[in-house]
Amino acid sequence: MADKDTIPPEEKTMSFWSHLEELRNMLIRSAVAILLLSIIAFVFSRFIFDNIVLAPTKPDFVTNRFLCWMGEYLNLQGMCMDSAGMKIININMSGQFMIDMNISFISGLFVAFPFVLTQIWRFIRPALHATEARLSAWMVIASTFLFFLGAMFSFYLIIPMTINFFSGYQVSELVTNQISLSSYISTFVSVNFGIGLVFELPILIFFLTKIGIVTPDFMKKTRKYALIILLIIAAVITPPDVFSQILVTIPLVALYEVSILVSSRVYKKMQLK
Repeated sequence: MADKDTIPPEEKTMSFWSHLEELRNMLIRSAVAILLLSIIAFVFSRFIFDNIVLAPTKPDFVTNRFLCWMGEYLNLQGMCMDSAGMKIININMSGQFMIDMNISFISGLFVAFPFVLTQIWRFIRPALHATEARLSAWMVIASTFLFFLGAMFSFYLIIPMTINFFSGYQVSELVTNQISLSSYISTFVSVNFGIGLVFELPILIFFLTKIGIVTPDFMKKTRKYALIILLIIAAVITPPDVFSQILVTIPLVALYEVSILVSSRVYKKMQLK
């Protein structure tokens, strides 16, 4: 109870209606931030498409150039990613406009993620002890960092490999790959967000340990089962080739080991109380 005394009085006692009012304000602030950023993204949508969304399809994309250089340096064939055989097309009358709107909204949501996360933490902060409340800023920073780290890992490695695999895969030379714009955008968004969320594993383990569902000993004992689950996750969010799955599994295993350390630290502090 001593820790609670360091929290401002107005944050300690809030009625049910006050909580609803604060929740409403939080949702409004988050929605306004997402809306404003989405409008800005729509204004600069051509830049976003040319330099971000469609960038991994270009031969001069940084990942493609790096792999080509490595292939030449190591004298290995097939390192260059060539998606020239894939054509992205639009088959719906309003397809490009709707995709533009969707990407603008997703871009706004993506950029607003740290702000929305901060609003969520501010909402739950009064229910935390003083020490936990002080950690909220670090949790926001860690969550944001891990999410963007996962998204960047996907953007610079998994997405180019996915494009290369599917653009070059043919059941017959008589069939040309013409990928619809909506299909490409769906893959691009789902893979980036999916891997970004998977990278939040240490944060999830932090909370599961806090509420007593997970312990470090449990995570250590189930490590081999967790590896199988991580392999399955890697198989789901990557193209169906072993090399891509291994590249995704390695950071996931590293995140699992980091999660064990996080769980151990939280569990020790709980035992000392």
